[in-house]
Amino acid sequence: MTTVACVAGALIPGLGHALLRKWDRAIVFFLCVSAMVALGILLDGRIFGADFKDMFSLLKFLSSAGAGLLYWIPGFMGLGVGDPSAYTYDYANIFIYVAGLLNMLVIVDVFDIAMGRKQ
Repeated sequence: MTTVACVAGALIPGLGHALLRKWDRAIVFFLCVSAMVALGILLDGRIFGADFKDMFSLLKFLSSAGAGLLYWIPGFMGLGVGDPSAYTYDYANIFIYVAGLLNMLVIVDVFDIAMGRKQ
């Protein structure tokens, strides 16, 4: 059950908590990560693709992709191309990065709950 909950939480933020019947956390985490990704896209942020030419490009990709399907679906829909000339571009990118990093911490929380280390 631990692996299933962690993979589910990696795909959709909060789903791992929902599988463990932690409904309040599941809803809060889903709403927070979703809102951060949506706000980042609405503020002309860019969803960075897999680019391995330097360390910063790799870190941008990994932190953004941590949001799971909330990263991949807008990318496939053509959203998140970003506008570097927009005043909000840098802030929007930070919202997207932090959403992915937050989901990674949520997955760690799911793991701890599933292993019985936390309630």
